[in-house]
Amino acid sequence: MPNPDVLIIGGGGAGLWLLDELRRGGYSALLVERDALGAGQTIAAQGIIHGGLKYTLDGALHSSARAIREMPALWRSCLSGDCQPDLSAVTVSSDRCHLWRTSSILSQAGMVGARVGLRSQVAAVSTGDRPEALTRCPGDVFSIDEPVIDTGSLIRALADRNSTSMVRADVADFRVKHGHVESVTIRSATRGDAIELQPRHVVLTAGAGNAAIRAAIGLPGNVMQRRPLHMVMVRGPLPPLFGHCVDAARTRVTITSALYGPNRCVWHVGGQIAEDGVGLTTDELIRRAARELQSVLPAVDLSECEWATYRIDRAEGRTPDDGRPSGPQVVVDGNVITAWPTKLALVPELAKLIVDALAPPAVPRDEPAVIPDDWPRPDVALPPWEVPQAWVRAICR
Repeated sequence: MPNPDVLIIGGGGAGLWLLDELRRGGYSALLVERDALGAGQTIAAQGIIHGGLKYTLDGALHSSARAIREMPALWRSCLSGDCQPDLSAVTVSSDRCHLWRTSSILSQAGMVGARVGLRSQVAAVSTGDRPEALTRCPGDVFSIDEPVIDTGSLIRALADRNSTSMVRADVADFRVKHGHVESVTIRSATRGDAIELQPRHVVLTAGAGNAAIRAAIGLPGNVMQRRPLHMVMVRGPLPPLFGHCVDAARTRVTITSALYGPNRCVWHVGGQIAEDGVGLTTDELIRRAARELQSVLPAVDLSECEWATYRIDRAEGRTPDDGRPSGPQVVVDGNVITAWPTKLALVPELAKLIVDALAPPAVPRDEPAVIPDDWPRPDVALPPWEVPQAWVRAICR
């Protein structure tokens, strides 16, 4: 059996984009996913291809904004099919986002920072051209050319391009000698039999799962951090909305939307409300979110909506102060590379960093490791609002 140049463990956006990049570069690569593709951070991402705007709200061009400001143009080239990977099959939920402010003085100051040093174009929206949800906002409304994608369709598009180079399996064992992974045993998720592979490189793109995999290999466990979120979902007769409400140097709420039937829409709500919600129960967070949305979106009737929440951790490379990393992060330990993109928009940059850390393919080829045809391939994970859970009615009454 051919052994892959690169074994990728973890089938989220980072692992799938890397797999595509490697195969186009002549590497033999195999991706192993234990559950469903995108399960965890990727499928739960709001899908905004940030250009750094939210990191300039205090008027300064921080390292986070510098790292990400080229990303919307790169993604647009792929989404149009003009660059590789060809992502023309990906659903673009919105071609742009909106930014609106509250009526506070601090919020007005924050809007100045939103236009500092960015590649993304920020334009004022006249009252008559505002989205339905923003018609009664007291402050200014701006349009930003940051696209929003459906993350499920991104996962599916990348998976379809590389379906013969991935498998649903558990990583059962690592054989390590002098800090070098000599072999990896994978076990079929359904059949129970196992295959031993001898990859030249092992790349970990399993998000929060990277910690347990590193422990199984015997690598130090202090290179990852988790920053938790408690996200809010609202569904009902809502107008589609994609954007941020800003107040000074913080994003009060970030909202993206998905349609699930005639006149039925789900709002996926993050931002400061999701960070503040970490210490709240589901009921407490829903009550707070209802008040917050009524405050920042006075034109929207929420009385017929249903509400739910879910918790998720942002897994990232550790920073000295446990704060948000400014860009993608890669840790190299022998022939093991552990990687975190930090933001969905930075996945292409992460893939380039990983490829730069690899040795060239031993023999240039585009050939996956041979996996039996009856071993299962992973499915695409369900988005959070399609996962069965309790929804609360009429929380605003």
